[in-house]
Amino acid sequence: MGETLAIAISNLTSPMVLFFALGLAAALARSDLALPEAVAKALALYLMLAIGFKGGVGVAAHGLDARLIATLLAGAVLSAVIPLVAFAYLSFVSRLPRADRAAVAGHYGSISIVTLVAATETVRSLGLDYEGYLVAVAAVMETPAILTALWLASRGRDPDRASDDDADSGSLFREIALNGSIVVLVGAFVIGFVTGEKGLADISAFIVDPFKGILCLFLLDMGVIAGRGLRAGYRSLTPAVIGFGLTMPLIGAAIAAPTAWAIGLSAGGTALLVTLAASASYIAVPAAMRVALPEARPAIYLTLSLGVTFPFNLTVGIPLYAAIGQYLSG
Repeated sequence: MGETLAIAISNLTSPMVLFFALGLAAALARSDLALPEAVAKALALYLMLAIGFKGGVGVAAHGLDARLIATLLAGAVLSAVIPLVAFAYLSFVSRLPRADRAAVAGHYGSISIVTLVAATETVRSLGLDYEGYLVAVAAVMETPAILTALWLASRGRDPDRASDDDADSGSLFREIALNGSIVVLVGAFVIGFVTGEKGLADISAFIVDPFKGILCLFLLDMGVIAGRGLRAGYRSLTPAVIGFGLTMPLIGAAIAAPTAWAIGLSAGGTALLVTLAASASYIAVPAAMRVALPEARPAIYLTLSLGVTFPFNLTVGIPLYAAIGQYLSG
């Protein structure tokens, strides 16, 4: 318990969390602080490139084996199942329309790559080993949650509307698969796998040294977006719905932890898989929901994932998930 508290305090005083808090406070105070959209997009692409490339290098060093395949399959199953749990939970504690509940559920089955990055930094600071292929697992966990969310939403639609949606499903799935963040993440992973340690050494000055500073700038912008979402959507966020945003990560973590233990992941790898299951998307899934469920309200699903769950994971969740990884690995 004492070690977990020490990790939490260290996380709370890290530059990453403090820059997020600065952006959040600035938005709540109605400051005009903002990053140009093109700059914010470039920062996000940089983070995807860096984490994907380093993950590919890690897999090249580790080699392909049964544990890697088992972890990929586990990630896909977790991504498909967690939205079902989230939907049932949200249905029990709120009266939100079905489309809103389905959209929120999809966010919690998918993942936040920036939460994974922050957890990776924490795991690394603790000196814990972890499997580099967890980046590939993150990519695998994007799409199943979206498909589950669309299925949940379609169950409450009339047959004519459902048939129209089926006609558009091919283009939607193509758009999901070709989402810029996923393309860069998977592509950089493949390049890192092909080039290995030599490739990492060649561009380390670009993707290793500046990484933390760029992450701080990105989190500053995320704080601003989260603060604005809280200001705009607070009327729709009842205490029960906010409670969902704070407790659903713990439920996801509780589902993933025994899975990671059964696979035999390292302490760091367990912490990262648990983090993925506990995180909530705010990039890929919102883009898909805007196309597939236009009736769902971003003021609810985006504010919950970015304004409630994301800061919870940064401050409380990640230290807890690291402690879970250490405990399960003996």
